[in-house]
Amino acid sequence: MVNDIKKAEVLIESLGYIKRFHNKVVVIKYGGHAMISPELREQVISDIVWLKYVGMKPVIVHGGGPEINRLLEIKGIDTHFIDGLRVTTPEIMENIEMVLTGSVSPALATLFNANDVPTVSVSGKDNKIIEATIRSESLGLVGQVTQVNTAYLNHVIEGGFLPVISPIAYGPDGQSLNINSDEAACHIARALGAEKMILLTDVAGVYQDFHDPHTLISRLTPSSIKDAITAGFISGGMIPKLECCLSALEGGVEACHIINGTQKHSLILELFTKHGIGTMITEELQ
Repeated sequence: MVNDIKKAEVLIESLGYIKRFHNKVVVIKYGGHAMISPELREQVISDIVWLKYVGMKPVIVHGGGPEINRLLEIKGIDTHFIDGLRVTTPEIMENIEMVLTGSVSPALATLFNANDVPTVSVSGKDNKIIEATIRSESLGLVGQVTQVNTAYLNHVIEGGFLPVISPIAYGPDGQSLNINSDEAACHIARALGAEKMILLTDVAGVYQDFHDPHTLISRLTPSSIKDAITAGFISGGMIPKLECCLSALEGGVEACHIINGTQKHSLILELFTKHGIGTMITEELQ
């Protein structure tokens, strides 16, 4: 009976958040080890299914770097990166599209469908959802997003479906372009007027000292992010993630979250508990 009462109290605590987020769009960038491990993938899927059933409107943008690396290795195709972006030749682009749009996205959609959540697997190229130009000649077919067309996505969402989107863009003359998945999630969140954007990663969030788990920063604002970068305790791959969050805020997204997707029920804990478990980025505190 005591355990049942505790469960009831947790549900009551979450009610305020459920009411606040009801009918709100939440864009989730899904990647990292939580996507590779079958056990972790099942946990993330169950969390997103729960979000859908309590009345939220999740939109999934996924990565797939390890799967792409595996296929390129099998085929003996060399690949390298510049500033964290994969140099994308036409041959590599063909394989990226094969993995993301042809394999990863439909597989995720199947898992949601198996949980009775009607799901549509789409490429950002479909219906010109994501339009882009070539970022630089040195990167090859890597795109810079110029526009997100929301008519089709809104039709899917309002129809009760969950969109699972692979980060491939419609480029010049219909050319497929490779888009960084964080960047794709940011632009989609802005265009849809999302309440939240959540980046699932392999770390719990932003730390003052990465080697000390007790220094996790639970909340950041644009000014504190700039101060932290200047101070040097935010560096490396976390900087572009935070830049995506800042861009999302500028575009009208209410809050962004960076959380560890390998922690059990991380989405539920971050969104529906008072203190959360990761780092939330919002506009300046009043």
